[in-house]
Amino acid sequence: MLLITGATGTVGRHVLRLLADKGEAVRAMTRDRTRVPTLPGVDVVQADFDDPASVQQAVAGVEAVFLLTAPEAPTPRHDLAMLDAARSAGITRVVKLSAIGTGEKIDADKTVGAWHLLAEQAVQASGMAWTLLRPSTFASNVLWWADAINTGDPVPNLTGTGTQGIIDPRDVAAVAVQALISSDHTGQVYTLTGPELLSVPDQADRLEHVLGRPVKTVDQPLDVARAQMLASGMDSSVVDVIVTGSAWVRAGRNAILTDDVARVLGRPPTSFDAWARDHRDAFTNV
Repeated sequence: MLLITGATGTVGRHVLRLLADKGEAVRAMTRDRTRVPTLPGVDVVQADFDDPASVQQAVAGVEAVFLLTAPEAPTPRHDLAMLDAARSAGITRVVKLSAIGTGEKIDADKTVGAWHLLAEQAVQASGMAWTLLRPSTFASNVLWWADAINTGDPVPNLTGTGTQGIIDPRDVAAVAVQALISSDHTGQVYTLTGPELLSVPDQADRLEHVLGRPVKTVDQPLDVARAQMLASGMDSSVVDVIVTGSAWVRAGRNAILTDDVARVLGRPPTSFDAWARDHRDAFTNV
């Protein structure tokens, strides 16, 4: 039995479907059972990381866990809760979804992915066989642009001309599946990127070509972005994570390409253009 946390999210839902297609015994952990699609061989358990009894129920009889947490404010608390439950249940393998650049310093006071780093360290010290996945920025993040595109407004660009190895979440899910079902990936830290480096303006140009409509961007200084996010009511810890990560990219620190996707999957990673073509309707049906 393989436990998938974050089973209805950007990556988890693809992990769930791929495992079901392979005929694996899978359990989806979710706070809302109605959001999990009906798939053959998939058990659904309603659980919350902040409810220890429900997490214990989720891990019962499980061999491996895909650990994906998305707390409202950055904290390793949910990762630690699952790891404690997993150890007590005798789970032998954990695949943790982290993020590219985790642990890198911007300056003496700012660390990229600081809460991911604490979770990664806990995974590595768990006594279980482990694999860490550090994907670059998801292609699907441009779905947040849909409203601006449809109203003709420019998309705020927090990262300037900084480029990133934009990755299709479906590729991240496919790598996660291999790490869950094979011991070949034990002890590996995979940095997962797409096939080319793209800035936000580059992505806008590609998307404009696919959609046949203007997709414009406007550079937004990070101090302005911070003030706007705080004024909108966003938690300051979340704003700090966004600004720190954006500054790292803006400084050219995420201009990284690897062959990890190709090595694990035996095929090249999916291009941003291919992802955009596959998701064209998401921008026209808003």
